[in-house]
Amino acid sequence: MSLESELDRARELDTTELADAIESIGFECTRCGACCKAAETETGEDEEHTATVFPDEIRDLQEGGEYDHRDVARPMPYGLTDGPEGPEGETFEWALQTDGCGDCTFYAEDDDGTGACTVHDDRPLICRTYPFSVAVEGSSQPMGEAVDRVGQVRAHECEGLGRDIDREDAEELAAALKRRAVRELEEAIGVRENYEPADPEPGEVVVHDSEGAKRHDGEPVDQ
Repeated sequence: MSLESELDRARELDTTELADAIESIGFECTRCGACCKAAETETGEDEEHTATVFPDEIRDLQEGGEYDHRDVARPMPYGLTDGPEGPEGETFEWALQTDGCGDCTFYAEDDDGTGACTVHDDRPLICRTYPFSVAVEGSSQPMGEAVDRVGQVRAHECEGLGRDIDREDAEELAAALKRRAVRELEEAIGVRENYEPADPEPGEVVVHDSEGAKRHDGEPVDQ
């Protein structure tokens, strides 16, 4: 099935049905921070937090806090190689920036271990909708495979699952889920339509997003 057909499916998602599914699964954020921090792999090593962020979401975060592009986002690491001076090569899309520990740079933790997002009002859709995703081809499944599913709603690993959620919060989550599914497919189509192979210099990274090829600082390659 084409991305355009899947986009039509995403636009036709019934948010009432999505809210019903979310309510059935149940969810309440415990502010544990697990979805914002580096994850420990089976080998015991920490894997950097990786959350997709769209170009317009990067700009919203920049404007909201007067951040530089590199403060907000980094090239998605998949497809890049480690060169003498750091990552190099071509990749697709952007990930939220991380700190020296591999945690989201916008994650903060109180002395008691309670987590908080320092850009909560401007947080990207993938953060607004975690731990849920929609089963539409071409949309992503964050943090691994689903652990539960009701209808088209998938739930991913999170200690907040199974807790009571009021209807208003379920409907808000459902609306954000639909927006995210649509945006992910629009972005994928934009990347495909604007993609032109690049030939990065050694030590250079080129990121292909829906707006074209960009350098690691978000500036278009042709500028």
